[in-house]
Amino acid sequence: MAVTADSARILVASNRGPVSYALLPDGELEAKRGGGGLVSGLSAIGADASTLWVCAALGDGDREAARRAGTGTLETEDTGGQRVRMLDIPADTHAAAYNGIANSVLWFVHHMLYQTPVEPAFGPEFREEWAAYEAYNRAFAQALAAEAGEGAAVLVQDYHLALVPGMLRVLRPDLRIAHFTHTPWAPPDYFRLLPDDIAAQLLTGLLGADRLGFLTRRWAGAFADCAQAVLGAERAGASELAYDGRRTAVGVYGLGADAEFLRERAHRTDVDDRLVALREQIGEPDRKTIVRVDRTELSKNIVRGLLAYRQLLLDHPEWAGRVVHIAFAYPSRQDLAVYREYTASVQALADEINEQFGTVGWTPVVLHVEDDFARSLAAYRLADVALVNPIRDGMNLVAKEVPVVSDAGVALVLSREAGAYEELGEDALPVNPYDVSATARALHDALMMPPSERAERSKRLAAAATALPPQRWFLDQLEALGG
Repeated sequence: MAVTADSARILVASNRGPVSYALLPDGELEAKRGGGGLVSGLSAIGADASTLWVCAALGDGDREAARRAGTGTLETEDTGGQRVRMLDIPADTHAAAYNGIANSVLWFVHHMLYQTPVEPAFGPEFREEWAAYEAYNRAFAQALAAEAGEGAAVLVQDYHLALVPGMLRVLRPDLRIAHFTHTPWAPPDYFRLLPDDIAAQLLTGLLGADRLGFLTRRWAGAFADCAQAVLGAERAGASELAYDGRRTAVGVYGLGADAEFLRERAHRTDVDDRLVALREQIGEPDRKTIVRVDRTELSKNIVRGLLAYRQLLLDHPEWAGRVVHIAFAYPSRQDLAVYREYTASVQALADEINEQFGTVGWTPVVLHVEDDFARSLAAYRLADVALVNPIRDGMNLVAKEVPVVSDAGVALVLSREAGAYEELGEDALPVNPYDVSATARALHDALMMPPSERAERSKRLAAAATALPPQRWFLDQLEALGG
C-alpha cells in the first residue's frame, strides 16, 4: 500500500459515522451530524487533517454521498470539519452483516438473549450471512490500510468490526491497532454457542490488535477467559494475552457522561418547554416520578420494569394517585420481527396498567415512543427515581446521565447486570433484573428515600458517572496505543 503525504496519522473505524444524509426529492443531499460518546471523543483531537474517520453508508442518502465523494472524503462542512470517508458497501452485504450477524447473532450472544431450547440454529443461511460479515470487515480493513500513514494509530469500534484488527494486521503490520468493544462479552460457556470455527475466528480477529478495550473489568475478564478456552491463549501478566507469537494488551475504559454538554443542553428552552408538558401529564405537583429512558432493545428489560411498577401498586396501594411512571421506550431495530413484537408488548402492558389502576385524574404510566432527546433530558431533570434494569448491558449511559442532569437529586434503581453497576453500585439501589418482586421493593425504597439522602447519593453518582468523560476516554486509549 502506498503511503502518501496526506495519509492519516489517527484513524477511527465504526459502522455508524458522525454524519448521515437524506436524499431530497430535488436530488440534493441533506446532512445531519450525529452525537454520542464517540463523536465527542474524537473531537478531543480536533479537526486535524491527519485524522480520518472511516464508516459505512447506512442508507440511500449515505450511499449517494459516498458515491459523489468517490474514494475521497466527505465535504467537511457536513461533518463539522472532520475528515470522514464513508464506504459504499453493497446494501445486501451490509444488511446481512449488520442485521444477520452483528445484531441477530453477536448481540444476542454477548447479551445472552437466546431462548436456547429453540435458538440459535446455525445452518447454511448463517454461513451466507457470515460471508457477508467477512466481506464487510474486509472492506473496512482495506480502506484503513489504504488511508493510514506509516505507523498510524487505528482505533476500531465495536462488535460490527471484530475481524478488522486481524485482517488489517496482515495488510499493514506497521500499524498500531486498537479495538474497543462497547457491549458486554459473553462467558465461555455461552460464547461457545457459536460454531467452533466462528468463535475462533472472532477471537483471532480481535487478537490481531495491539490493544483491546472493554467497558468493565468483568467484560475484559470474560474475553480473556474465552481466548483461553477456545484458542488456548495464555495470560501474560495481569493485562496481556499471548497468542500465536504476539501479545495483546487488554484495558478497561469506563466511558462516562459528558457533564458539560448535558448540563448546558438540559437547560435550553426546548427542554424547559418539554418539562412544562411533562408536568401537565403528571398532574398533581406533589406526585413522585419514576423515570426510564430506553430504546425498545430486548436487553433493556422494559417489560419486567413495567411488571415491577404494577407490583409496586399492588403491594403498596398507598401509592395510588401519588406516583407516575414516565417511560420512554424509543423503537429500535424495527426491521427485525422480534423487536417489533417486543415494542408492541411494551405498549400493551402500559395500557393494561393504566386500565387496571388509572383514575380520571391519574394516569399511572406516561409512555412515549417517539424519540425526543429534549424530552428525555426534561424527564432526567424531574425524576425522583430512575429505573435502569437491563438484563445485560455493556455500560448504560442513561444510568450515568440522569444523576448529572437531575434538578433535586435522583434515587437510582440499577441492575447489577449493567456495566455501570461496577462504578455506580455503591450509591444505587441494586436489583436482580429478573426478580420483579425485588425490583418492586427497590422502587418503594427509592420513593421513600429522604430528600437529603437522595441528593447526597445523586451527587456521588454524578461524580462517578463523569470520571472518564468521552474526550478523556478516547485520549486515554490513544495514548495507551502510543498515539
